[in-house]
Amino acid sequence: IDGIVTPKYDKQSDIYADMLKELEESVALLSSGASGFGDADLFFGGDQAKWKKFGNSLMLRLALRMIKVDPAASQAWATKAINGGVMESNDDIAYIQHTAGPEGINRNGNGEAFTADENPRISKTFRTILEGDPRLPILAARRSDGSTNPADLIGFPNGLDLPMLLEMTGEENTDAYAEPNRAIITGEDAPMFFQTYAEVEFMLAEANIRWGIGGDAAGHYENGVAGAMRMLSLYGEAGVIAEADITAYLAANPYDAANGLEQISTQYWVATFLNEYETFANWRRVELPVLVPTNYPGNETNGTIPRRLTYSSSEESNNAANLAEAVANQGPDVLTTRVWWDKQ
Repeated sequence: IDGIVTPKYDKQSDIYADMLKELEESVALLSSGASGFGDADLFFGGDQAKWKKFGNSLMLRLALRMIKVDPAASQAWATKAINGGVMESNDDIAYIQHTAGPEGINRNGNGEAFTADENPRISKTFRTILEGDPRLPILAARRSDGSTNPADLIGFPNGLDLPMLLEMTGEENTDAYAEPNRAIITGEDAPMFFQTYAEVEFMLAEANIRWGIGGDAAGHYENGVAGAMRMLSLYGEAGVIAEADITAYLAANPYDAANGLEQISTQYWVATFLNEYETFANWRRVELPVLVPTNYPGNETNGTIPRRLTYSSSEESNNAANLAEAVANQGPDVLTTRVWWDKQ
């Protein structure tokens, strides 16, 4: 609009400050009644109270994102978000229910990706963490025949390609390994989740561990696990987990204050499955669960987990001066340079 075709790069610290300010101002403008958008509001059908909870819940997410770089601001914004009112149940989840058409307009982007990619697999790491978890047969199925029997669900070893798999295991049929469950979670008409009540409960538990705010960590942990399991019913009847199974899982995996942050972060990692942006961001923030990096031959990170994406090559051609300034501020344009909030 302003004719600026080579824009400068704003500092990430400035962007975060502005996003928090915008959230605070937007939430303050909302009332508790229904807006005039009605069904045109694909998230909440015009329910402003739910938008307020969503705004405060996003504020809480951004607040915790800053925990390593600005702990004081992190606590202040987290406190403000919690006091303002965050998500309280699965009824508050921010998601869109997609449809299979017309054309690609209303389809779930993840579903379209799985339709195009015939070879996704569940990693061995993820499969191991889901041992004994009632979510496993909902999230995964055996590639060869669609079996969801946990005994049939084998995770693919992380970091291997087919020649390496053959050399390591003598196996070359990847159909024996589990993939994301196409019958339940990967359809083009499946819901897409942007932020969930379970995530909020885990963040509240973390806030209690770190600062003694937000309520009881153990209670929030249990609410988060239960909420993450119950929300799978939004995929349809096949995603429903019996309450007895949820109770049994929590009894077998009770909250342990000595390892509270690791438990909470691991459950957050599981709960954000298929929301890869948030999963990656939150893992970099707390570096839990402990993940073993792969060292694929010729990799660019010396066998470490990447911390960011690099800039597109088109920027080097079209916006070289501003790109150079951004790189000078942030560090080398490589996969191992940490973003502003991902402080060592």
